[in-house]
Amino acid sequence: MLRALLFDLDGTLADTDPLHLLAWREVLAPYGLEVDPETYRRRISGRLNPEIVRDLLGLKGEEARRLIEAKEARFRELAQDLEPTPGLYGLLEEAGRRGLTWGVVTNAPRANARHVLQALRLAPPLLVLAEEVGRGKPDPLPYRVALARLGLRPEEALAFEDSPSGVRSAVGAGIPTYGLLTGHEAADLRAAGAQSTLKDFWEALALL
Repeated sequence: MLRALLFDLDGTLADTDPLHLLAWREVLAPYGLEVDPETYRRRISGRLNPEIVRDLLGLKGEEARRLIEAKEARFRELAQDLEPTPGLYGLLEEAGRRGLTWGVVTNAPRANARHVLQALRLAPPLLVLAEEVGRGKPDPLPYRVALARLGLRPEEALAFEDSPSGVRSAVGAGIPTYGLLTGHEAADLRAAGAQSTLKDFWEALALL
């Protein structure tokens, strides 16, 4: 029996990827690195910040920390007027009527998560941050922590993700997972393990 809905944050609750792309472009430009949408999808989307800057620039330690902080501060400046993915509020309302709980499982830093959730006027009963559990997506640990905190078995939840990394994380935890087509190709999300893909959350209503 379905008891909970678990959502990724960026690119899932709202289409924030264009803002992240712009912020990365700005902070990486002084290093002579240009980031196009394809590079963003392949090397940035769904990954933890320390991994990104190490992969792109070979940076670690204090210089990496300063770059990451500058990028995330710029993202929050840009993300002032966010709109939810269509159908999100309707899905949450229907979930509430059916007695389902919900939560957010994200690789985003705490400051970003709080900013985005506040902008969307959302207060999830559960928030799992990869930076606090020790490992991020695509590792399944964040979703395993979410299930443990809710006291649920994997089959009692549904997960919604927008990146192959996130899909692999949720599927690795045994959770039936659906891919949102906000930034990645349907074939890539299915290859990562998504049961199906959704244009928006109105289509997810049929899953309840």
